[in-house]
Amino acid sequence: MMDQSEPLPALAKSIVTGSIGFGLVSLCVFATVAFAERWMYQNLGLFGSYIAWIVLFILLSGAVFGSLVVIDRWRLPKFYLLWAVAFFAYAAAWMIAYFSLGRTAGELVGALAGSILMALVIATGFRTLGSTIKLSAILFVSNSLGYFLGAALFDALSEPTGMLLFGVIYGLFFGAGIGAALQLAQRGALLQK
Repeated sequence: MMDQSEPLPALAKSIVTGSIGFGLVSLCVFATVAFAERWMYQNLGLFGSYIAWIVLFILLSGAVFGSLVVIDRWRLPKFYLLWAVAFFAYAAAWMIAYFSLGRTAGELVGALAGSILMALVIATGFRTLGSTIKLSAILFVSNSLGYFLGAALFDALSEPTGMLLFGVIYGLFFGAGIGAALQLAQRGALLQK
């Protein structure tokens, strides 16, 4: 059921909110990479560091994306559960591809597989499985644009500036795609009623 006092946010609002919000979240997470990566690897190990970054992304961005969700069954804190599963599925697929295939191929395969898994979790959560392909495409394009444009800046600039800009660009693009995906999934759920 949808709370009648809160209409579904417009697609443009969802995109802008997702972009700016996730851009800020990503800047915060990437700042830990820029300034504390060595310490994290020494104290948490490679796997522990990546888990810490995943948890940071989930905790910080759940509130951003939760603000776009107006369908009652997915209000906070329930939305955090859906978001945690969606982002963890994305991150796990990305990590497996990255560590198996290496930098460019792994990043691309990880972006594709991770975007599909995130879309599948979101579509399942909002009971709009028919939207999985559309959501996957939106997430893959926004994720890839943000990641590879950000990576190009990172490669061109020195630390920590390059890493911080990487985070901002990745967050702006991917956040826009996630905002759009959440709006479209909710719209699909509402049309089914």
